[in-house]
Amino acid sequence: MDKLVNQRKRGRERLVVGISGATGIIYGIRALQMLRELGIETHLVVSRAGEMTREYETPLSRSDLHGLADVVHPLADVGASIASGSYRTLGMLIAPCSVRTLAELASGVTTTLLTRAADVALKERRCLVMMVREAPLHGVHIRNMLTVTESGGIIHPPVPAFYTKPKSIGDIVDHSVARALDCFGLDVRSISRWGESPPDLPDNDAVEPAVVEEPNVYA
Repeated sequence: MDKLVNQRKRGRERLVVGISGATGIIYGIRALQMLRELGIETHLVVSRAGEMTREYETPLSRSDLHGLADVVHPLADVGASIASGSYRTLGMLIAPCSVRTLAELASGVTTTLLTRAADVALKERRCLVMMVREAPLHGVHIRNMLTVTESGGIIHPPVPAFYTKPKSIGDIVDHSVARALDCFGLDVRSISRWGESPPDLPDNDAVEPAVVEEPNVYA
């Protein structure tokens, strides 16, 4: 399967997407959708707990989720293309990332293709972005984050930005995912950025800001 995909899409850049068992599978789903819009070839690997989360949190079937990716790799297939550093990619995004997955990478002992592919990104000095979803954190979680960071990984919790004045949960999710994709040099142009006008509006510096009485949401 990989060989046929490579022959057909050899000119496209590739990104590995891992979905592990933390809550927030929507982050992985939106990442796959955004990457398709950007023309990036996606290689998906989902943990067993990630498949459980899909059932709990979405109406999507297993085939629906897998259909969002260009290539889907079985979790146990440690001989897959993405398990080798010679297979060139932009790196890997794990969205969401469980603390179990984080712990495997901090220890260097990988047990599935998901963590092996992430370990490959680290050893090849490629970008590894982990949208860790856990709270509150204890000392081992924090030490594991430090260890992965010292090895070159990027801990990127999906922290919402309210300066964009999100109107829905979808707005919050999209901004968090787009910021994670920024780490790979990928520009999701539809999101609002600090100091920049939204895509459909004139440049901020060219427009006199209007004074609008906003309701006090904290009253």
